Amino acid sequence: MASTDELQLDRLTEKLAAGCMALSAEAGWNQTPDDWALFMRHGTVFGLPDADGHPVATGAILPYSGQFAWISMVLVTASRRGARIGTRILKTCCAELARRALVAVLDATPAGERVYRPLGFEPIFALSRWQGEGGGECVRHTGIRPMTKADIDAVAAIDAAAFGARRTFLVESFFRRAPQLSFLNERGGFVLARPGRIASQIGPLVAADEDDAAFLLDVALGAVAGPAFLDLCDRWTGLARRLEQRRFTVQRPYLRMALGRRAPFGDAERTFVVAGPEFG
Repeated sequence: MASTDELQLDRLTEKLAAGCMALSAEAGWNQTPDDWALFMRHGTVFGLPDADGHPVATGAILPYSGQFAWISMVLVTASRRGARIGTRILKTCCAELARRALVAVLDATPAGERVYRPLGFEPIFALSRWQGEGGGECVRHTGIRPMTKADIDAVAAIDAAAFGARRTFLVESFFRRAPQLSFLNERGGFVLARPGRIASQIGPLVAADEDDAAFLLDVALGAVAGPAFLDLCDRWTGLARRLEQRRFTVQRPYLRMALGRRAPFGDAERTFVVAGPEFG
């Protein structure tokens, strides 16, 4: 068997999106074909093909305008785990970003953190994925209205200030998939959501303060019918209590990390729910 240093990694195109979806579904992840298409159109997906050309491992990089890029979708099919293939793909992603002079950022599970720290990744802040049921009914709050297509540029600018990079393509994609789950308020806050393979994914949510964030979250959860996931920054304990009152539970923790950097690129004071570990 070839060593990990000898493995030939390919840059995957959209014609292999079905194979990538099979990998993320095997892992029990929530991504959809639309999510994989974003990586392939706006970033790079590295993959290890089997003898038939189907990917058995992947890793994605998504460059952003703020001098950094996201690493995610590091997946290895169950039958090939334990051979350090994931580590090889991660190192390939980091090498590509170093070549582009971009800082590598990611959201790590506890198992991933043990791999990333020795490579020089530093902690920025902690997150938790919460899961529960949406209200399935309309909740109204004064000053909050449904987002429209005409709001995309303004929302992208608000998101850029909080996240640290402009990602209009992401805002456009999320809004297109679920305009009925997108809202903004009069104080420069917004929340987006999108369908997932398992549950609706709420986020990003940006707001002026925790009270505004709570109102936006209430509206978003009221608009979602069925299972919902959201990745909440742990510092916002008031929102965590509200989620507990709605019988949401923590599915897993994440730790936002960057290669050789501890400071966030954006404004953590306005960042409440992130877009997800695949997008940041």
